[in-house]
Amino acid sequence: MITKIGITAGDIWNYLDHKGRVSLEELLEHTQVSRDLLMMSLGWLAREGHVLVDSENGQHFAQLR
Repeated sequence: MITKIGITAGDIWNYLDHKGRVSLEELLEHTQVSRDLLMMSLGWLAREGHVLVDSENGQHFAQLR
């Protein structure tokens, strides 16, 4: 499982590097992984200080630091 989390984290990183701030729904669509796997990967990146996650009008967004 840790391998899947790492691969998804890399995919998220690359996508955010090209797109900037995006919604979690857009990330789910792009990565085509389960919501749980997406959240674990985002958590990993956030814990390492690589991404910021915030919310606006009830929608969550992620972007690189």
